[in-house]
Amino acid sequence: MAKARHSKSTTECTTCSNKSGFPLEGEGFSRRRFLQVAGTGLVASYFADVFSPRLLHGATTQAGVFLQNKAKNCIFIFLPGAPSNIDTWDLKEGAWTPSDFAPTSFDNNNVRFPQGLLPMTAAQLGRVSFVRSGLSWAAVHTLGQAWAQIARNPGGATGSIAPHMGAVVALESQIKRAPTDVLPGFIALNSAGIPASGYFPASYAPFQVIPAATGLPTIAHPDGMSRFTDRWTFLQQLDSNRTTGALGKATTDMEDFYTQSKALMDAPNINAVFSFSATEHTKYGATSFGDSLVVARNLVAAGKGTRFVQATLGGWDHHSGIYTKPATGVNSLYTQCAQFDPAYAALLADLQSMPGSVAGKTLLDETLVVVVAEFGRTVGALNNQNGRDHNLRMTTVWAGGGVRGAQVIGKTDPTGATVVDYGWSGNRDIRPEDVTSTIYSALGIDYTTVRHDDPLNRGFEYAPPFSDGTRPKPLDELF
Repeated sequence: MAKARHSKSTTECTTCSNKSGFPLEGEGFSRRRFLQVAGTGLVASYFADVFSPRLLHGATTQAGVFLQNKAKNCIFIFLPGAPSNIDTWDLKEGAWTPSDFAPTSFDNNNVRFPQGLLPMTAAQLGRVSFVRSGLSWAAVHTLGQAWAQIARNPGGATGSIAPHMGAVVALESQIKRAPTDVLPGFIALNSAGIPASGYFPASYAPFQVIPAATGLPTIAHPDGMSRFTDRWTFLQQLDSNRTTGALGKATTDMEDFYTQSKALMDAPNINAVFSFSATEHTKYGATSFGDSLVVARNLVAAGKGTRFVQATLGGWDHHSGIYTKPATGVNSLYTQCAQFDPAYAALLADLQSMPGSVAGKTLLDETLVVVVAEFGRTVGALNNQNGRDHNLRMTTVWAGGGVRGAQVIGKTDPTGATVVDYGWSGNRDIRPEDVTSTIYSALGIDYTTVRHDDPLNRGFEYAPPFSDGTRPKPLDELF
């Protein structure tokens, strides 16, 4: 019996009339472009993904979207636990304010900043902008933390399959990878337990690293390269089902991990990117967090394929003893700021002093540095435990990547509890989805993208609309 003939579709997805943003469309996969990509040494599972019938449905975007496209890299500094905004980024002075915070006016009295608490950051304020009209959706740590990293409600329709925004950046940058791009697109430093690749292939998951002065501990085989090469060759012969993908996504994910790891082992001098000197360790504060920012600097400076780096510093959940002076066993605003301050300031200073990939640009010009927490903390006088509890009002901190420094966007009332001026064209609270859209736009990624490859067949939106139908948008006023 003859098979029925189907008419040829004029779009990638039979239910969508919008032009696809997927790289198979248009110029993206001409014969020349195919050979260019094939020559990059990308793992075989990349092409398995490309030719997957589900992925052939591509992606759709809204028409006429403006993208900033000013940054090449992003360093995302995450502060889980949530620091107090009114003691740091949106200082509100009162009887509670310790005198050694030394509140000081900057930028023609437009900014009051706790110079005594964050002295090194204070010296970098000309490069930094504060967005004070932020508002979290959830005052629960786990929910708010995931929401800030996947740009949607973790308990919502697509929350269970959502990738970390860094995985989105890694996927979107994959088509531009060069033969020298041997590092994963997304690397996470001191960031255990964060969201991973969601329904994306595992090759876009964060490559987790705990920084050490000597670099990656297992980058060289203990029996030598010759022995490792023999074992690698034997593995390919023995385990062909893994390399062909015949057993499904789990095996291609495994193959990606193996291939990425071998690429790191084969790349000359790659361990230097993950290493640092005693001088650098001291300069960045002599802490594990400081070490992570040294490595983050090295990763974006190396230009070896990493486009999104996350560094995490927890310990900000100060329900009690928020102003307790440093001592053995103490965790307070003083102890956490003592870790953050030298590292963050040194990172900005170093990026500014290093040349970018384009003549006349610095590495800071090309690298967006964003500081985010899951929410803020209560305002006014301290609670009965001398601490501050959870509060939805929050501030995000921006520098580099085309951001104009010394800006304050949004204004809160004298207590810091409510916004009196949103300070941007959206004229509303700035939500985590807006933060993510701003990061995507800065990197040239279309935040309106809807992928049609998700296992739920719903269409996966990079920045889904809010429950009232309002769509997220970038904070273009930053640039």
